[in-house]
Amino acid sequence: MANYRILSWNVNGIRAVQRKGNLDELLRLGEDILCFQETKAQPDQLDSALLAPDGYHAYYSSAERKGYSGVSLFSKREPVSLQYGLGIDRFDLEGRTIIADYGDFLLLNHYYPNGKASDERLRYKMDFYDACLEFTNNLVAQGRNVVVCGDVNTAHHPIDLARPEANETVSGFLPIEREWITKFLANGYIDTFRLIHPDEPDQYTWWSLQTGARARNVGWRIDYFFVNEALKHAVKDAWIMMDFMGSDHCPIGIELEV
Repeated sequence: MANYRILSWNVNGIRAVQRKGNLDELLRLGEDILCFQETKAQPDQLDSALLAPDGYHAYYSSAERKGYSGVSLFSKREPVSLQYGLGIDRFDLEGRTIIADYGDFLLLNHYYPNGKASDERLRYKMDFYDACLEFTNNLVAQGRNVVVCGDVNTAHHPIDLARPEANETVSGFLPIEREWITKFLANGYIDTFRLIHPDEPDQYTWWSLQTGARARNVGWRIDYFFVNEALKHAVKDAWIMMDFMGSDHCPIGIELEV
């Protein structure tokens, strides 16, 4: 048996959380794998502490546009192989995916688009969703187990945000976005947090900085870990680190025994 403790966190700027000391705080926890989204950095903008963090191998997929998007993976175990992106330029130019092969499973770290800016960006978000589903289904069809994590930018059910009625026409809780998560799960994937905590309310991963929502816990659960059905038995725990500061999101985690 191998045990994996994995965290996922939208850092809203990896250099910013480093400056504030929150990254060092997270590294001190000693988890096996750390998945970051919205890193907002190119490798040539990073110092040695971010390029070679003590005890970890570090990998980055950066957006072509500086200071935007991007994902990163810090891993104690060196993956068997890595893939940067889905192989689709319109998504990969925004640095939205890293895929790491750990033998026991493939880890897909995604920063899913935000659809609030315009109808065009909402369409881009939905296209990315569909591309991710097709890509992941192909991996499972090849006999691979998968762990999919990241900032999905959508709350699934009313329990997953503090004010569902007020946000029914807001991207992040639109019917079309919520229906995609339902479709994703129907394809044989498990929302690990709801597997362990099926009915627990007031559990959120993002709060608006502009309104000071975090102090009142007026939040949204938009960050997820999913596994395929065959890996469901391996999920021993899933949690949200709501008290961990440094970003407008908080880290989430799972423990796998495979």
